[in-house]
Amino acid sequence: MGRLNRVSMGLAALMLVAVAVPPAGSYQAVAVTEGGTISGKVVFVGTPPPLRTVIPTKDKEVCGGPRQEPRIVLGADRGVQEAIVYLKAVTRGKPWAQQAGVLVIDNVKCRFEPTVQVVPVGAKLTIRNSDPVLHNTHGYLRFNSQRRTVFNVALPTQGLEIERVLRRPGIIDVECDAHGWMQAWILVAENPYYAITTADGSFTLTDVPPGTYTLVAFHHYTGAVEVPVTVTPNATTRVTVELKK
Repeated sequence: MGRLNRVSMGLAALMLVAVAVPPAGSYQAVAVTEGGTISGKVVFVGTPPPLRTVIPTKDKEVCGGPRQEPRIVLGADRGVQEAIVYLKAVTRGKPWAQQAGVLVIDNVKCRFEPTVQVVPVGAKLTIRNSDPVLHNTHGYLRFNSQRRTVFNVALPTQGLEIERVLRRPGIIDVECDAHGWMQAWILVAENPYYAITTADGSFTLTDVPPGTYTLVAFHHYTGAVEVPVTVTPNATTRVTVELKK
């Protein structure tokens, strides 16, 4: 192979890398004047699903015995707890909130803590093992009805921590390859307009520049629903988002 061909292939590889990893920080923080508020509730429509049966098959001294867990937690008036709500394609708006502490996903008694969280694109995530058994924390990014590995981290010893930078926006499904019942979900957000619903399914997004947006509500049991929402200056727009299986 000639030198020119080798150089061309190297440049092509660099271009592929550049395309594959979009730069973080494309969102621009500006002073928001006459911003509005989106206040709402995420509710579940239909018959609540049966409980999920978890039967640990290994490391029972740490993981515990068989148990049943809800697939979706509903509060008052069928409000959905721990749904992720966010605005799509917002390129300018309020500054990101100051990060409090280290962003962590922890393996604790063969469960992930927290189960649901939101982190900014480009953030550094600490993956921790607080158990005296091997965990293999595997994160998959949802992409066109498929999943692609974002991180795949073996944690053989208690107290071990490994960091990974989350450069791609979207929903990450987190599993443990050693304990198949372990599940968690992370939104890697492109802008600071997001919330995790409270126990009664409510959420609030503040300082939103006036305009029309697409609001997304996601829960792992139902998937995502998108609804249009229009924000007017200095006013509160109220939204109810219905999730169904």
